Amino acid sequence: MQPILIISAVPQEIELLQAALINKIDYAGAIPHLSGSIGNVRLVICAGGIGKINAAIATSAMIERYQPALAINTGCAGAYPGSGLEIGNLALATAEILGDEGAITSAGWLDLREMNLPLAKHGNEAIYNLIPVSDCYAQKAVDLAAAHGIKLVTGNFVSLSTCSGTSQRGEVLTQRFQAIAESMEGAAVALASLRYGIDCLEIRGISNYVEERNLSAWEITKAVRAAQQFVLRFLKHIEPEMIKH
Repeated sequence: MQPILIISAVPQEIELLQAALINKIDYAGAIPHLSGSIGNVRLVICAGGIGKINAAIATSAMIERYQPALAINTGCAGAYPGSGLEIGNLALATAEILGDEGAITSAGWLDLREMNLPLAKHGNEAIYNLIPVSDCYAQKAVDLAAAHGIKLVTGNFVSLSTCSGTSQRGEVLTQRFQAIAESMEGAAVALASLRYGIDCLEIRGISNYVEERNLSAWEITKAVRAAQQFVLRFLKHIEPEMIKH
């Protein structure tokens, strides 16, 4: 059975998952990671580093080495205005959007489609800023949350190299992308998975609102614990035959 890859940015975002592993093997090297299992599911768990470059490198390396059936990207995120999300809630990506790949012109921001610069091909479709994720596994997560009375808000996520630190910026991105949350890595994991033909599921806990930057109001521990607890529940409910071979 192919394993599932769980990838985050920093160790805090995977520590509960690591603690739940049995038959654990710790790998050092350029991209440290662990392998093991939870129930009947084989896992590879990796904290690949902050930002899109680290995320793309780590995801690609893990896919090349282990050929997983599914990549689960987890961690924390900031909630956009009007998303309906509160700190500690869970958010699930229905698509990932590269929010600052493009060009700034005197007429405004141009995305990659407007620049005619596709990132990749998915079948016959050119991929620009918007990167699809797995509908199948997303629906399984939505159904699981509903069955257990867990609030799980779904919608577009935005990935940025420069985080939004003002309310005005959050409102601009909300309107531009009809998005619910932002992070720094999600689109890179989604694009790497897409290029390798791997399903991708992204579940994050909300640590803060996208407003005037105020770290004292952030609750990262609460957010990452909520996300990991849901991923653990997801892994314990998924049947081996549901994982592609």
